[in-house]
Amino acid sequence: MLDIAGELRTWCAERREFALATVVAVSGSAPRGPGASLAVDARGTALGSLSGGCVESAVHELCLEAIATGEGGVHRFGYSDDDAFAVGLTCGGVLDVLITPVRGHDPVRPVLRTVLDRAGAGTRTAFARVVAGPPRQRGRALAVHADGSYEGHLDGGAALDRAAAERVRDLLLAGRTGTAELGTAGGLCGAPLTLLVESAAETPRLIVYGAIDFAAALARIGAFLGHRVTVCDARAVFATPARFPGADEVVVEWPHRHLAAEWEAGRLDARTAVCVLTHDAKFDVPLLSLALRLPLAYVGAMGSRRTHTERAARLREEGLPEAALARLRSPIGLDLGGGTPEETALAIAAEFTAVRHGGTTSPLAGRPGPVHARPGRTVPAHAR
Repeated sequence: MLDIAGELRTWCAERREFALATVVAVSGSAPRGPGASLAVDARGTALGSLSGGCVESAVHELCLEAIATGEGGVHRFGYSDDDAFAVGLTCGGVLDVLITPVRGHDPVRPVLRTVLDRAGAGTRTAFARVVAGPPRQRGRALAVHADGSYEGHLDGGAALDRAAAERVRDLLLAGRTGTAELGTAGGLCGAPLTLLVESAAETPRLIVYGAIDFAAALARIGAFLGHRVTVCDARAVFATPARFPGADEVVVEWPHRHLAAEWEAGRLDARTAVCVLTHDAKFDVPLLSLALRLPLAYVGAMGSRRTHTERAARLREEGLPEAALARLRSPIGLDLGGGTPEETALAIAAEFTAVRHGGTTSPLAGRPGPVHARPGRTVPAHAR
């Protein structure tokens, strides 16, 4: 849903009635994962996409029906010889789609509005909807915030709401979208409850150290991929906004001091990518000694194999543990064969994208199994 949050916020402001269809789970090969959404208003206007066009027509009709009846639910779309072309899901996958009516007095509406407003303001929040559970709880939702506070209720009592908010917050702090299961332990609910949790986290960071031509190209591609890009260098003559129009900010500071300040201010997380392009020991060693000790998604450093060997020796002298040193991606980037700044930036971006999503970096043509398979894309218990 968060991929169309801006448009949905406008719909809410206009008091439109609509239905929201969101992918809950994927099995096999499918173009998009959990959280992908299609919204349809009472006039049939559609926003977003679930499968790149595969099942949109069928879901569109179900959304109009949900608006008319006020009844939502989970629908499965899968491949078989008989129905492949009926719904268009010819890629061989299975989608479970949650459809939620959002009409004038539906309890989900104010909760959704809160999530959209906070996401639009860049505030970390999560939207949790009941996927499976007792009939009275279907269509219920919670907005859960990073501090543990929440809005909405699941119609099962305050204890259930608190327990659900705690589970949802765990996914929010990890920046994950997926399902959360609440069992019957402790008497919180009379039947198991499954929630679809969509997390709106801050934009992932890409920090590029070294104000060189490769950094300019990397800033452009990082911005294109949806990162907030920072370029940092201790040399003021090179670190200027004019040289890096693709960056959100250009900072003049010693790299290790900048990284330490960002960490202490809480502006880094497990999605942050750090690319060290200075290949100068006086900058690299103190910076990498710190970066490799932090729980960042990716740390890569430019340089030849000889440079890497010398750099690694210096890091060991600084007391960096072997386990931390093993996280260093150096020489940086995948072997794509190119050598221009743009081609090098593509190779680096491809590597940190693969690391973030658990990709193998092998050609899809030679890899067995579903094309879109990724870790965590599993069918939850309620949909098996």
